[in-house]
Amino acid sequence: MEEELKCPVCGSLFREPIILPCSHNVCLPCARTIAVQTPESEQHLAAGGGGGDHADKLSLHSETDSGYGSYTPSLKSPNGVRVLPLVPAPPGAAAAPRGAGPASSSLTCPQCHRSASLDQRGLRGFQRNRLLEAIVQRYQQGRAAAAAAAKCQLCDRSPPEPAAVLCEQCEVLYCAACQLRCHPARGPFAKHRLAPPPAHPGAPGGGGDGGGGKGAGGGRKLPTCAEHDLENYSMYCVSCRSPVCYQCLEEGKHNKHDVKALGAMWKQHKAQLSQALNGVSDKAKEAKEFLVQLKNLLQQIQENGLDYEACLVAQCDALVDALTRQKAKLLTKVTKEREHKLKVVWDQINHCTLKLRQSTGLMEYCLEVIKENDPSGFLQISDALIKRVQVSQEQWVKGALEPKVSAEFDLTLDSEPLLQSIHQLDFIQMKLPPVPLLQLEKCCTRNNSVTLAWRMPPLSHNPVEGYILELDDGDGGQFREVYVGKETLCTIDGLHFNSTYNARVKAFNSSGVGPYSKTVILQTSDVAWFTFDPSSAHRDIVLSNDNQTATCNSYDDRVVLGTAAFSKGVHYWELHVDRYDNHPDPAFGIARINVVKDMMLGKDDKAWAMYVDNNRSWFMHCNSHTNRTEGGVSKGATVGVLLDLNKHNLTFYINGQQQGPPAFENIEGVFMPALSLNRNVQVTLHTGLEVPQSVKQPKLPNN
Repeated sequence: MEEELKCPVCGSLFREPIILPCSHNVCLPCARTIAVQTPESEQHLAAGGGGGDHADKLSLHSETDSGYGSYTPSLKSPNGVRVLPLVPAPPGAAAAPRGAGPASSSLTCPQCHRSASLDQRGLRGFQRNRLLEAIVQRYQQGRAAAAAAAKCQLCDRSPPEPAAVLCEQCEVLYCAACQLRCHPARGPFAKHRLAPPPAHPGAPGGGGDGGGGKGAGGGRKLPTCAEHDLENYSMYCVSCRSPVCYQCLEEGKHNKHDVKALGAMWKQHKAQLSQALNGVSDKAKEAKEFLVQLKNLLQQIQENGLDYEACLVAQCDALVDALTRQKAKLLTKVTKEREHKLKVVWDQINHCTLKLRQSTGLMEYCLEVIKENDPSGFLQISDALIKRVQVSQEQWVKGALEPKVSAEFDLTLDSEPLLQSIHQLDFIQMKLPPVPLLQLEKCCTRNNSVTLAWRMPPLSHNPVEGYILELDDGDGGQFREVYVGKETLCTIDGLHFNSTYNARVKAFNSSGVGPYSKTVILQTSDVAWFTFDPSSAHRDIVLSNDNQTATCNSYDDRVVLGTAAFSKGVHYWELHVDRYDNHPDPAFGIARINVVKDMMLGKDDKAWAMYVDNNRSWFMHCNSHTNRTEGGVSKGATVGVLLDLNKHNLTFYINGQQQGPPAFENIEGVFMPALSLNRNVQVTLHTGLEVPQSVKQPKLPNN
């Protein structure tokens, strides 16, 4: 957590931290040294406009000011952040008259390099980060207590003197006398960084339970408004993201802003920060486990590398003198491969360790912030802190906690070539791809469609150029290729209902085709479940009841289709007439996807339908009316549609009785359930129905 408590400019713990508009923090003394001021503002100060504000408005000349044409080099703070150096005022700068304009000053954040303009109040216009200041104070107290308990590691006294400093390079604790004697600040020790002794876990502020938080919060004076010294913060302006007092609202500055209760926003932001911390905590736990995995991987790489070397030496020695020169080259390749893998893993360990340390420090800091009982101080920094925690969580992207290399060496020595081919002896770089792993949690069926997903095994680096997905015929027949390509997710439509399919997949590359995966068994639905399709319906159609009930806004007939498409099998669905006024003639049937939707179903060549009024019905296709049959519909009637694509015919039922002969025969292709109606009719669709026994057909074998 100590990194969170250090100023990015001076590298020391924060002193009187202020919050910049970009939400970063900087010490007030450091802010004075990096503030930049234009010549006009300097003249204003020289003319008497500075006064008591001069210390807060201490500034720099821009490196682009006249008279400073040369480049001013930037400096680095102890934390490695680039900051602008203090530039002295140009000699002989003339004072401007009192009528000069107001000071024009700015401050550049040393972390994100965003510039912020200073108003007439100068640095006093920035809010103090009281919450951070309190945490730093408590941390210093804990560190001081720990330092008192730490003992010098070089003392010859008994007991040893308390340690005064810790050399971060030597990692040795020194008392004051031993530090002067054994670690002088000159010669090779001049660049060593001496720090106070670290806090032990049980010390206050040193990673313990933080029991001093309550007292610190309870003993502090309630903060007052920066604009109105006599008013306490009572509300939170959501627009300005700042606590405000009652007088701020009265004066009208925040009159039209979205203002909420301070305590409510405090609790809300604490909850958001806690929720974000849970995600970072989970990632930190995964990172620790990942580090263990990487360290085990180092050992495996070492062992496997030695095994490969031993095998290589045995093979090369068997080829006697002709292999001697080639053997050295091959050993070099193995060594380079091992060194490369080790370097990659070490780099990954160092990177992951750094990220984990940063996340842990941020977590500890956030937990200390949450313990504070200062709502306004918390809300000053909560937005930025929540964003930082969320960004910290997002840095653990998918794949970040997976090894970049495997412990296996993809090297195989072929010792079969004839003697004259010895000098061309080399490792076989490419192997057949491994067995793909079917992702059963992503494999599913919907109606007569199946979706399959697969992936390659982890730590597999053999190249894969594509995959071959095979499916049987749903009746235990032979497998056939249904997909060849690079995708790892595939959906196959148009299968048989109530059928069991076996699927398998294999990968291929230029070396050949790899082995099959395990076979997955998928069962299609017994019957079709579907609804009306809002995306393809006429705009006058009104759907409700989860797209199962249809009506219309127009007196003219409009068409709506179902979401299912049928090309095989026997399918039955029913439509219940919920409302029937003024004797309209709705039409029921099937259609192609491109049927005309602004006239009665069956008037074009893309639909096959039965339209019916309150007395009789007709079959219609291509605007041809046939087979008038007595018997109509009324409110509460049920119309059944039987599509038999085994026999290629279409039959209609009203209230369970077949209406006329089979309506259409010799129909081929892909069909969708269809309906046309006007505003005098409301119909509800019922699907997933078994074919009625009186009309059920024997199941034919799949083709």
